[in-house]
Amino acid sequence: MAEDDEQNLKPGQKFPTPTPGNGDRVFYETLFRQRPDSEMAQDWCVAYGVLPEEEAEKVYKAVLKRKGLKKSASSSPLTNSTASKSSTKKKKVKKVLEDVEYDAGMGAGGDEGIGITGL
Repeated sequence: MAEDDEQNLKPGQKFPTPTPGNGDRVFYETLFRQRPDSEMAQDWCVAYGVLPEEEAEKVYKAVLKRKGLKKSASSSPLTNSTASKSSTKKKKVKKVLEDVEYDAGMGAGGDEGIGITGL
């Protein structure tokens, strides 16, 4: 069944299409209809396959042009490996955590300024 899903993808689609009542879908479709030049609306609508086939192809080409990329027909968008990306992120997070100093005043009992102010 996974093969059927990959064959029915629209141009530039990376994720399964959300149901029509999904809040994100309503927001981005509305934004796209009101402002077709909105980059974030174009990116989301293409990535989630909510546009009609012909319009999706046109917008996908515009997104690729804007990002300076070329259309890749050889790799499936849903099967690309993200292993190299995740290992890089883990290293960055670890480095950031090592650089953060712990403030003892922020632990238990350090609730100054939180809650109701006195009268």
